[in-house]
Amino acid sequence: MNLALDNVSYHYPGSKQGLHELSLNVCAGELVAVIGPSGSGKSTLLKLVSGLETGHTGRIVFGGQDMSSTPVHQRRMGMVFQSYALFPHLSVIDNVAYGLKLRKVPVAERHRRAQELLGIVGLASYAKRDIGQLSGGQQQRVALARALAIDPLALLLDEPLSALDASVRGHLRDEIRAIQQRFNATTLLVTHDQEEALVMADRVAMLKDGRLLQIATPREIYQQPSSVAVAEFVGLSTILPARVSAPGKIDLGFAELFADTGARAVGSGLHAMVRPEHVQADPPPACVNRLQGHPGAQRYLGALTRYDFEVPGAPKPFLAESAVPAARAIAIAPDHIRLLDH
Repeated sequence: MNLALDNVSYHYPGSKQGLHELSLNVCAGELVAVIGPSGSGKSTLLKLVSGLETGHTGRIVFGGQDMSSTPVHQRRMGMVFQSYALFPHLSVIDNVAYGLKLRKVPVAERHRRAQELLGIVGLASYAKRDIGQLSGGQQQRVALARALAIDPLALLLDEPLSALDASVRGHLRDEIRAIQQRFNATTLLVTHDQEEALVMADRVAMLKDGRLLQIATPREIYQQPSSVAVAEFVGLSTILPARVSAPGKIDLGFAELFADTGARAVGSGLHAMVRPEHVQADPPPACVNRLQGHPGAQRYLGALTRYDFEVPGAPKPFLAESAVPAARAIAIAPDHIRLLDH
């Protein structure tokens, strides 16, 4: 079943924050990650879809049915919260079965279903334990099992891994994605972690100030951001003002570089974006787009060192990555310069 938001707007009383004419479609079985800075409307979006917030304009449609006025308990949305929101006075299995209990499912059947889901999330032997006896990662698995127990029409994940240690997040991230695919669950994931979004999602939606700036596959939103705002938020890059100086050439003020200017008119203002992995260290003297300079601040990352490459006259250094950051020159291939019009 598809989940669609059709021209949805919502404003908090006395505040400009909310959503502004947002339209978004999540295909059946698809995981869409929603990213953006604080206050961009990510959590508001999730609350409106779940029914925890009401009073919006526009429509929220699931499987062709307008659910905008449907009460939260009738929407069959499985929600996983950042804080887990588990009941400390209930056992693990009773937490998982809680939604089934509210739906008057007989005890034997709801415990059978809960035990099955605990097996899927790797906690079959923890059924009788107290919630307080579990680690953060285990509690998040219980929260996921509880959300899936009601056989939800959609799965809503609100910063599900942000409270966990980095050593746990990567493994659990992969587990959640595998379970989501196993259940073919139509899923909205809100996260502030860009790596989490890029790794888990089929598509990534970028919000800012309550507006949808771009929705694309992880590869597209990283390699082909639609605007400076998206490029600045997704991944690391060097973004510099430029103008088209000739067909196939841009002027950065301190250097002219070859780039794919397309049909842009000579004199057009724009921004040039370069990802650090596309900066070539110590290129041959005859290499195009070769810039002289010297390395500045360095950040050791293990296999690579990320460093600032200072070019005389440049308003900011080029962010670069290299195994040996001792370069006295860099080069950027023309097809690795992304031009942004706004």
